Amino acid sequence: MSHMKAVKISDSVYWVGAIDWGLREFHGYATSRGSTYNAYLVMADKPTLVDTVKAPFKDEMMARIASVVDPVEIDTIVSNHAEMDHSGALPATIAEVKPSRVVASPMGLKALNAHFALECDITPVKTGDKLDLGGLTLSFIETRMLHWPDSMFSYLEEEDVLFSQDAFGMHLATADIFVDQNDISTVHWECEKYYANILMPYSNKVAALLADVDATGLSPKIVASDHGPIWRGKDIATALKWYAEWSEDAPSNKAVVIHDTMWGATAKMAAAICDGLKTGGAEVVSLPLASSSRSDVATEILGAGAVFLGSPTINNQMFPSLADTMTYLKGLKPKNLIGASFGAYGWSGEAVKQLNAILEEMKVELVSEGIRAFYVPTPEVLEECFALGEEVAGKLPKA
Repeated sequence: MSHMKAVKISDSVYWVGAIDWGLREFHGYATSRGSTYNAYLVMADKPTLVDTVKAPFKDEMMARIASVVDPVEIDTIVSNHAEMDHSGALPATIAEVKPSRVVASPMGLKALNAHFALECDITPVKTGDKLDLGGLTLSFIETRMLHWPDSMFSYLEEEDVLFSQDAFGMHLATADIFVDQNDISTVHWECEKYYANILMPYSNKVAALLADVDATGLSPKIVASDHGPIWRGKDIATALKWYAEWSEDAPSNKAVVIHDTMWGATAKMAAAICDGLKTGGAEVVSLPLASSSRSDVATEILGAGAVFLGSPTINNQMFPSLADTMTYLKGLKPKNLIGASFGAYGWSGEAVKQLNAILEEMKVELVSEGIRAFYVPTPEVLEECFALGEEVAGKLPKA
């Protein structure tokens, strides 16, 4: 793999990660544009590797390192995050490099030993600790539950490079290593999607971390995450602004209609609700689950003001796609929503009641007991759906 080259991102730091062009699913998250696994080589007097890559991409990482320095010269390996897409190659890398030290957070030490039973000692570091790399200094900030207990940031003080592990990342395979080399609308969608599907449950911690980092006076010139392109210059302020907005999860004028259908009846009800929402002045996003992934649903829900759930009843239950999506969405804990349920049925009709129960568990304010249609929605039922959409639109903040 001699053709694999490192990319210099600052005076002393090189990107030595791997590009996974073919990745299309990441534990339930649809990754339609692939991803990268970012690792970074710091060329101090004691060469240091910050994070590794997913296990099958270890040779690609080592080839990129070898384009800068013989990998056996690496003195220190820092693990900012123990999840397998960043630590999978760690045991083999340790065996090949034989570093003088491996560094992780205290919780990272536990996680790495649980994953791998490593045969080397791991040095735990906590917030405020510093590591002398020989001419350069790494300092550390623990970021517990953003998004694992072991997560932490590393900061290269002399060059103002923040290694942010999964924070500010996105699943986006690209050969253009910096954000400013990519289409900003693509970057925004993939960054928002990543936040919604990975960090939304921890939004209160995100807000607190942003305040803490601001209080420290850190002023990074580069934010190097573990997935997707790297932030630099004025784009860093954009990333911080997006995260501040998403962490608030403030309701908007957007209503999301999540639905599936068996023979088209529930789909007709969804269309009527959407028409009512639009007439009432709401921004409408309709997501038929036959063609929408659960991760796209989560992305659209982030910052929405209202959610509608529509399902036919099958075997006394909601449709399987609704059960799947709502189990996933419930775990992400979206906030500040109002909503309602609807659906067609033939002889039992439990789905609407079940969907209402999920909404209540998610602390969504119900604005209706739900609308049901017996087999096929009559004009009167469709008018009721339209009126409900219009009513909900009137309760949303105006754009």
